[in-house]
Amino acid sequence: MPKVKTTYICQNCGAESPKWMGRCPSCNQWNTYVEEIIKKPQGQLHGSSNGFLKGSVAVRLDEAESLDTFRILTPDDELNRVLGGGIVPGSVVLVAGDPGIGKSTLMLQLAAGLQQATVIYISGEESPAQLGLRANRMGLRTSNCYVLAETCTQLIFDQLKALNPGLLIVDSIQTLYTQKIESSPGSVSQIRECAAELQRYAKESGVPVFLIGHITKEGMIAGPKVLEHIVDTVLQFEGDRNYNYRILRTSKNRFGSTSEIGIYDMQTSGLRQVSNPSELLLSEREELLSGITIAATMEGMRPMLIETQALVAPAVYGTPQRSSTGFDIRRLHMLLAVLEKRLGFHFGARDVFFNIAGGLKVEDPAIDLAVVCALLSSAEDTPVPYNVCFAGEVGLSGEIRAVRGIEQRIFEADKLGFEKIFIPAGNRKALSGMNTRIKVAQVSKVQQVAQRLFA
Repeated sequence: MPKVKTTYICQNCGAESPKWMGRCPSCNQWNTYVEEIIKKPQGQLHGSSNGFLKGSVAVRLDEAESLDTFRILTPDDELNRVLGGGIVPGSVVLVAGDPGIGKSTLMLQLAAGLQQATVIYISGEESPAQLGLRANRMGLRTSNCYVLAETCTQLIFDQLKALNPGLLIVDSIQTLYTQKIESSPGSVSQIRECAAELQRYAKESGVPVFLIGHITKEGMIAGPKVLEHIVDTVLQFEGDRNYNYRILRTSKNRFGSTSEIGIYDMQTSGLRQVSNPSELLLSEREELLSGITIAATMEGMRPMLIETQALVAPAVYGTPQRSSTGFDIRRLHMLLAVLEKRLGFHFGARDVFFNIAGGLKVEDPAIDLAVVCALLSSAEDTPVPYNVCFAGEVGLSGEIRAVRGIEQRIFEADKLGFEKIFIPAGNRKALSGMNTRIKVAQVSKVQQVAQRLFA
C-alpha cells in the first residue's frame, strides 16, 4: 500500500515540522504539534474503501425531500426531545462527556430499546462479554442488537455490508483506526479520517450513526476541532458523580433546536428518564428555614423550579469568605454589592456561602431575584414562605429586568402548587390572556421585594 505523507503542524501558530516536537520553536508553546495528512495514496478514490461510494445527482432545492417527513422515534423521550423529535436517517451524532458519566449506558439502552431496526454496537473498549454483563445488570433483553468488538474501519464496513443495520453505534471514535494512515489510534489524523469515513457511510446508506467521544482534561472533545464540524449533532452528557442527575445538552444540531435538554437519574439499573425535574430538585421541608428560596429557571426551553440556599454569618477569621456552588461567584459578588449600595445591608464583615441544591450549575440570570431574597432571608434570619417563588434579573441600579420565557415559568410554578410568584414589571405584557391560579406579583425594584417579604 502506498504510504501516506504526513507532517506535523503547530495548532497555535501554524508552524510545520517533519517530526513531532515537544515545544514549538516559533511560538514556544508546549504540546501543540499534531499530525496532519498532506498526501493521500494515488489511484484510490477518497472514501471508496468502505464500498458505499455512489454518484450524486444535483437536484433543485424546492424538489429536495424534507428530512422532517420521517424520523426514527426511540423509546427514550428525553433523547427524542434533544434530537429535535427523533433520529434523522443518515445523520451523525456525537455524544461526549466525562469518563464514567454514563455515555455507554445511554447508548446501550438506545441499542436495546430500538426494536424497529437492527442495531450494531461497535465496541472498541469492551468485549461482548462485558457488554452482556452490563445488559444483564440493567435488565435489557433484545434480539435486534449485535455487538462487534473491532477497531479497524475496513473490517467494520465488511460487517455492515453483511448485516445491513438500521442504526450504528461506535464506542468510541478515539479507538478506531483506518489502514489508509499509519499513525496510531487516537491521533488527530486517525480520528478525522475515521469520522469522515463513517460520515460518508451514513450519508450514502441513510443509516444514522452515533459516535461516543472522549473529552480532554480541559473539558474539550478529544481530537481535531473538525470532528465537531463533520457531525450533524453534538450532545454533551454532563453531571456530577456525587449526584444522580445527568443532563444531556445539545451544543450543535442541524435538524433541530440547540435549546433543548434531557434530564436523567442514574440508578443501578441504568438511566431513568426524568419527565418532571422540578419535583426532584425541590426538597420537602417540614419547617420554614431562613436562607432558602425557590427560583423559576429555564434550562434551554425547559422550565424548572430549583432551590437556592444561602448562609450569611459573621466572619470569624477576620477576612470574610465568599463561596458559591452551582452559581457564578462573580455574579454573587455583584449582587452583594447591589444589596449594600441600594438596600444598606452590610456584608463586608460577614461570610457568605451560596449553593444550588441538587448539584446543578445554573447560568440563567433570571435566578438573581431568588439569590437576593435568599441572602436577605439568611441575613435577617427570616424565612421566606415555602409557597413563593421568584423569577427576575437584578441590575446594578437595583432594578429588576425582564426575562425570557416568563409564561413557561409561571405555568410550571402553578402546576407545582405555588401560590405566589414575583416577576419583573417589564413582563406584564406576557400576562394578558393567562389563566392561572397562582398570584403574580410584579416588581420593578429590589426594595419592593424586600419590603413585602422582610418589612
